[in-house]
Order: sequence, then C-alpha cells, then structure tokens
Amino acid sequence: MKKKNNGCVELSLRQTARFLKKHDNYIILTHASPDGDTLGSAYALYYGLKEIGKLACVICPDVIPKKYDYFVRRTDHISRENATVVAVDVADKKLLGGLQEEFGDIVDLNIDHHISNVHYAKNLYLDSDASATAECIFELLNLMKVNINNITAKALYTGIATDTGCFKYSNVTSKTHMIAAQLIEYDISAPDINKLMFDTKSRMLLELERMVLDTAEFHYGGKCIILTVTAEMQQKTGCSGTELEGIAVISRSIEGVDAGVTIKQTGENEYKVSLRTYPPLDAAAICKKLGGGGHKAAAGASVEGTLEVVKDKVLTAVKEVMEEAYAGIASAE
Repeated sequence: MKKKNNGCVELSLRQTARFLKKHDNYIILTHASPDGDTLGSAYALYYGLKEIGKLACVICPDVIPKKYDYFVRRTDHISRENATVVAVDVADKKLLGGLQEEFGDIVDLNIDHHISNVHYAKNLYLDSDASATAECIFELLNLMKVNINNITAKALYTGIATDTGCFKYSNVTSKTHMIAAQLIEYDISAPDINKLMFDTKSRMLLELERMVLDTAEFHYGGKCIILTVTAEMQQKTGCSGTELEGIAVISRSIEGVDAGVTIKQTGENEYKVSLRTYPPLDAAAICKKLGGGGHKAAAGASVEGTLEVVKDKVLTAVKEVMEEAYAGIASAE
C-alpha cells in the first residue's frame, strides 16, 4: 500500500478486492462521452457486486448509446448519503464531465489502466500494463470468486475489444487474448459484438467521415495528419458524442503517418484533441503538453481557442516530441 503526496493510497489487486467486499451501497461512475471500456467495466463491476449481495448503481455523465443495450440494464437506486463512490476508467476527475462537481472530490476508489492517472481518488488500483480497465475488473471478479455470467462476460469482452481496436493495438498482450478466450466460453456471440462495435455505421456517420477527410492536412513530411470535425459538420449530419469515436481511428490507417490528430469542436472555442501514434512517438507525452493524457498509442486533451490556435498548439506539441523521439533513434544508430 503506497501513499501519494495528495493523499491517494495505491492499492494492490488483493487490497482492492478486500475493499469491494468490505463496503456497500456503491455508486459506480463512468467518464463522459462513454466508450466501451468505461461502460463495460462499470456494468461488469455492477453485476459482480450484485452477485455477492451488494447494492450498486451505475451513473454515466452522458446518455449511453443504444448500441450498448445488450449489456446495459437499469441499476439500483443508491442514496448519496453513506454511498461508496467508485470511478472506473476515469484517469482524471475532469473526465467526469457533468458529474465532476458532485463527485469529483469524493471518489473513494478509482480502478484504472491509464498511466496518466492523476491520483485524485482516496484509493487507486492502477494497472498501466492492462490493455483495458475491463481486464482489471475481470481479475478482480475472479479474485473475489464472483460468478461471471453471460451478461457480465459481454460487458467485459466489449471493454477489452473496444480499447484494443478489436485486438489490433500495441496494448494487446498474451494475457489480453487469454482473458478474451475465457469470456468467449460464456457464449457471448463475440462476432456479433465485433460487428456492432467496429463494422456498423449509419449513413449520417459515413457522410460525416467524407466531410472530415476533406479537411485532411499533412505536416512534417507526411508523418502527421490533422482531421477536423467542426460543430457545423456535426449539426449538418446529426452525428455527435460517442458516434464520433471511430473518426480518430481513420488516421491510423494512412501510410507513413506516425501521429494522427483528430480535432473535434465541443464548444464555441473548445476542442477535444484525440491523438493516435505509432512508435517512436508517445501520444501521452504529446497530450501532456496540452493538459491531457492517455496511453503511448492513444491519448487526448481538451484545448481552448480558435481552431487555428488549437492546431498551432497541437502541431507545436507534436513537433517537440517528434524532434526528441527521432533524435533518439538517430543517436542510437
């Protein structure tokens, strides 16, 4: 058990399991603009806690997309008084969105896999080697000897599959595949989940993607691409929120690109930057310069200013990390 300067106590997996068994009346929080990992982790933890007789609810700051209906269910009503607050896949309380004011300073336990975690909770279980927070939840439920049923397995598989790009990203380990194999044994219809998560899009989203590709800008000898999603595009196509998750993936498929940047407008002068990188670039290092964080291959940040100002900030951060990374390779050679 390690204690950080801000009072956050880092727990081991076993200590976290004991914490979950000891307490009750759980409020489980996801991050805003929910993805498959935060939702899969939250609902898998909810079902696991219910299996051992605990009361729990899941609260998401935003509307949960209907595509997750195959594992999302109505949860218990938990009074805020004497509740145990758990945040899953939330590296920073700022990511709680509209829930930050109410819960940001009273999170009792944070379960996460982001190396950029800022240690805001009272207690933290962090496994930065895990491909997804859902991996952490799977190990916790096993250690707690919780019965994993079909719906729990679907939630866990979704979390792992979506955070690994259907097992394509560099965060995938042999353990990731072994856990996925065990979850498939619960008759979860993995091909159907994969089709829904990765191979299905609306015509509106297809139109948005066409608009976004028209904004493509290449920089630094083609090693960096910037794609832009404006408020006008979102309004015209009716696509917004989590529907835009897949846009950031487009940049990963461009030959010669080491840094794929997607800039999405979220307010009049507010933009969300999503970054996808290949070695030797570190997406988290770039986004840290912008006030954000994440993983080596995928990270994000919220940046204020006009679109041109935001682009300049992003390009400056990318250039600084590029120069350092490529210089390191040259010196090694």
